[in-house]
Amino acid sequence: TRSLSLSLSLSIYLLPAPPHRMAGPVLRILGQVAAMAVGVFGRAFVTAYQQAVAQAKQGKGAAQAAEAAAKAAGVKKNQMNLGQACQILNITESEINPATVAKQYDRYHSANAVDNGGSFYIQSKVYRAKEMLDMHMREMEERKREEMQAKR
Repeated sequence: TRSLSLSLSLSIYLLPAPPHRMAGPVLRILGQVAAMAVGVFGRAFVTAYQQAVAQAKQGKGAAQAAEAAAKAAGVKKNQMNLGQACQILNITESEINPATVAKQYDRYHSANAVDNGGSFYIQSKVYRAKEMLDMHMREMEERKREEMQAKR
């Protein structure tokens, strides 16, 4: 009888545990992993929020960073660039000259006149494009003049 009880008691340890007994430890481990993940992500979120608040207090917002980059590139706020102006007046940068700009401006400005059912918004964009190209042509003339004086 003793050997029978010993073999029975050993068989209890050698057999796999039934599924209902395994659920407890598995759930406990999953709970610990979930708690760790929440802790890690929670700390990361708090750190990111604190950094954002510190940057906002220092005035390093995204809008200011973009504005600083535009200033470095020589573009004023809400001012179109040369490429946009050329696209609006349908000319290439090599075609920029007073006659071509005036011709394209007259064409698109009159085509978009409000009196003819055109769009004031597009008409104003055409005007701003001409303004930008006129400014570009003046700058190019000044550069040529300076180069000519430097050569003398």
